[in-house]
Amino acid sequence: MLTKDLLRVSRAGGGYHPQFATPDDRRLAARVIGVYQGHTGETRAELDDALADLEHEADDFKLVRGFAKLVDREASFETRAAVDPERTRSAAFAAAESVGVVTEAEREAALSRAADALDASPEDVERSLYADLDERQVLVAVDVPWDPDGLLAQYDLSLAQTALFDATEVRIRCSDPRAVVTAVKRLRLMYEIRRTGERGGALSEREVVVTGPDSVFRRTRRYGTRFARLLRSVAGAGEWVFAATIDDHGTERELRLTDEDLRVPGTEPVVEVSYDSAVEADFATRFASLDLDWDLVREPEPLETGARVMIPDFAFEWKYGDFRVYFEIMGFWTPAYVAKKLSQIEELEAVELLVAVDDSLGVGEELDARDARAIPYSKRVRLKDVRDALRGYEERLNDERAAALPDELVPEADVVPLAELAADYGVSEGVVEGKRFPEHDRVGRTLVRPAVLASLDEAIEPGMALSAAEARLDEVGIDDASALLSKLGYRVEWEGLSGGTVREKG
Repeated sequence: MLTKDLLRVSRAGGGYHPQFATPDDRRLAARVIGVYQGHTGETRAELDDALADLEHEADDFKLVRGFAKLVDREASFETRAAVDPERTRSAAFAAAESVGVVTEAEREAALSRAADALDASPEDVERSLYADLDERQVLVAVDVPWDPDGLLAQYDLSLAQTALFDATEVRIRCSDPRAVVTAVKRLRLMYEIRRTGERGGALSEREVVVTGPDSVFRRTRRYGTRFARLLRSVAGAGEWVFAATIDDHGTERELRLTDEDLRVPGTEPVVEVSYDSAVEADFATRFASLDLDWDLVREPEPLETGARVMIPDFAFEWKYGDFRVYFEIMGFWTPAYVAKKLSQIEELEAVELLVAVDDSLGVGEELDARDARAIPYSKRVRLKDVRDALRGYEERLNDERAAALPDELVPEADVVPLAELAADYGVSEGVVEGKRFPEHDRVGRTLVRPAVLASLDEAIEPGMALSAAEARLDEVGIDDASALLSKLGYRVEWEGLSGGTVREKG
């Protein structure tokens, strides 16, 4: 982004059009880069003089300053002084006060006295006195990441971002609206998704309309810098149309950009904020530590809500089948925003939805009335409440899956853990546990054919080292030695830390 004094826009036709650089400006961009590179080792004042000369030669001084602003961010300056400037000033002012400086001779006397106090020469004192002022700092390095064409592209993006400082609303259509919504949420802006009815090309028929929380009450430009940052994410997408309403000193104008206006390879998307709120981040972190039959998905696919679209905060995906429960965390928002959310939920297509509701909103009963399962919370969402709500779905899903399976299961393998068998059928372990296994014995959490048990009974003897018995069990795929040995009538006698011995049960 540039500073607002460097903004160049045209208001022709009542619009608001950034005056982008042209291919003819490539030479000027190259000269600005060259000025910086050629002044390495010189002071900022000398650099500024050279840039001022360039401004006089250029058709638009703002263009030179815009290029320089971007290059300057890639430059490093440092203070070069024989003596620390602050110490020098302190000593020089003290000396001047004692000498009483009026004439040139008295000034030299004061500098000489300060030099004695600092163990330096009067010349070093004079050069160090104001060496830390901006104009006296020295350009020590400039590492411009762009060639002249890259600088033009970067300038265009920065100029467009600056033009958005006074935006009150933006509307975006692109080939990936979900990515836009992700960026919008990370910038803590508010949005709606509307169907435009327009089809064709790579653009989605959905338009993301973005404002800020205060926009519910009044038109405001306070979100302009966030809109500008949002443009960086959009500019990295494939095809897009970005329209903004600009408050131009009380006159409402429209700024309209497309991927034909800005192409900035390597533009980094907005990633600074991972979650909309601390409540969401906290919930996601704690949920990940649980070993449940659900995977947590952030910002799943959009849901239809009448003419609009809603993207819930999360979805819980059932690990054993195609089933998901959406999850929205409704924090503290304005009454108007809450009302809008409730309206969206009411118009939702037939989906399973859980809504965590901040107690302070007082809308739990309304949500229940809309057939959304409300989970009240204060400060943080309780995992137990969510787990209990999901358990109801688990029981239903397990019952359905169990009913779909025969009462008797005959695995082909001689030895198979219940977890592996459940995975083969795409169900939870709880579903297969209740079945009968006519050709296997159940040993702990493993199914074993009687013939295998018989061979193990012959191979394992009392007095055998436990490690040897475990090795024999490993050969047939049994890792639960305790359950198997108990099944065969053995126990383990431990001998300190050196190992165990297989013994017959008493």
